[in-house]
Parts: sequence; structure tokens; C-alpha cells
Amino acid sequence: MSRIQALFERLRGEGRTALVPFITAGDPTPELTLTLMHRMVSAGADLIELGVPFSDPIADGPVIQRATERALANGVSLRDVLGIVRRFRETDEQTPVVLMGYLNPIEVMGGEAFAQAAREAGMDGALIVDVPPEESHELVATIKEQGLDLVYLLAPTSDAARIEAIAEVASGFVYYVSVKGVTGAGNLDVAEVSAKLDAIRARIELPVGVGFGIRDAAAAAQVARFADAVIIGSAIVSRIEALAQEGQADRIPAVIGGFLSELRAAIDESDHGGHHG
Repeated sequence: MSRIQALFERLRGEGRTALVPFITAGDPTPELTLTLMHRMVSAGADLIELGVPFSDPIADGPVIQRATERALANGVSLRDVLGIVRRFRETDEQTPVVLMGYLNPIEVMGGEAFAQAAREAGMDGALIVDVPPEESHELVATIKEQGLDLVYLLAPTSDAARIEAIAEVASGFVYYVSVKGVTGAGNLDVAEVSAKLDAIRARIELPVGVGFGIRDAAAAAQVARFADAVIIGSAIVSRIEALAQEGQADRIPAVIGGFLSELRAAIDESDHGGHHG
């Protein structure tokens, strides 16, 4: 059983929702990324999504695009990201880590070389934003051979056929993008998201995480009522950016830790109401 699968089974048994923070690896520095990963876990993160810097991040809004630019300016490559994961694993063997990124850096490295290096580094899965399920069979096979999970995005516009195509290839969990458009955009319509999750669950047995548009503890608590995971990215990355710009990068772990503790408390409070479908 993969670390991701084990995590969601344990949380389901406890009636709890996973808290999944996203950060861009290497923003503002690779050393800080490692420190921040550990701090996020101690603040209640269950799984970490680590963004791989790429020069053309089409699915990401301005906040995450700027984070990617800062990381690229630090010279952070896909291999460097795997190096951060390897160091994280030296002291944390339990928390799953999923790489979120684009196909190009993986193709440059080579699919098989990537899958092998990812497994050896202690990665648990990958979410490759620009690989649709129809085109991913070879890469899926290569990645799954190494025992890694492949996470896919579903959107408000995903129809039944699309959901079924993803059901065939996805593993670990699926990531429902709750707002149309890029990361960090728009407002959450909770009733609409809840209805869409019912439609997804009718066709996919995997846990469903919800992200995009969750900015604070109140929104996280609302989403926790029906999602298996609450995914939060732009709200974290924008805080990192503000502190780095103010010359207070050393405060980032404490501030993000505090923010995640608030989210964790709100989610647990909401779970306590027992709304899980």
C-alpha cells in the first residue's frame, strides 16, 4: 500500500479530513523549503504538495507564477527538488509528498529516469498538470512501475467521460479544482462544489481533495465537510512572498506554521460535526 493510500485510509477511520499545503520548491530558498516542510507537518499538514519550478506554468495564477520565477532565479531544477525530498525523508518517513509540475522538465530528464529518481528520493506521487489521461499511458506505466501514485485534476467543466477517463489512470487521490480559471482566482461556491463531488464519487472510488480558492480557515472548514482533503496553495505562497519581500524570510516557517495550525483547528472542528459522505 502506498503512503498516500495508507494516509487516507487512516484518516477515513478517524473521520478526519487531510490538510494538504502546496509550496513551490526553492521559494524563497531551497534550504527554507526543507525547514518549511517539517514545520508544516508539525503544524498539522498530512500530505505536502511540492511545486516543481517551470518557466511556463500555464495553470497557475500570478502568485504561484512569481514563486516559480523566484525559485528558477535560484537555479532550482527538478533534480534539486528531488534532493529536497531526499533530505526531508532522512527524518520523516511517514508524510506523503506529491510533486506538482509540468511535463517538460520530466521529459528533459526522461520518464524512466524521473520515475526511478523520484522513488529513490522518497516521493509518493506526481501531479503533472499538462498531461491529459488520454495521452499519459506510457508515462503512467513508467511511474506506476516504481510504485508511485499519479494524481489528476478535475474541474467544474469535467464531464462524465472525462471523469471516467481519469478514473482509469488516477491513483492515490484526485484533485478537484473548485474554481474555474487559474490558481488563486475566484470565490468558492460550496453547494456547487459539494454537488460536483457527488458526481465525481459516483465514478471514482479514490479520495477527492479540493483546492483553488480556499483562502482562510472558514473556507477550509466548509470544504472539509464534504472533501477528503483540503488543499491550500496561493494563500500560503502569497504569505511567503510578502515575508520574503519584507526581508523577513526567517519568519516564514513560524508564520506558515501558525496559519496551518489555524486551518487544522477549523478543519478538525468541522470534521467533529461528522459531515463526511
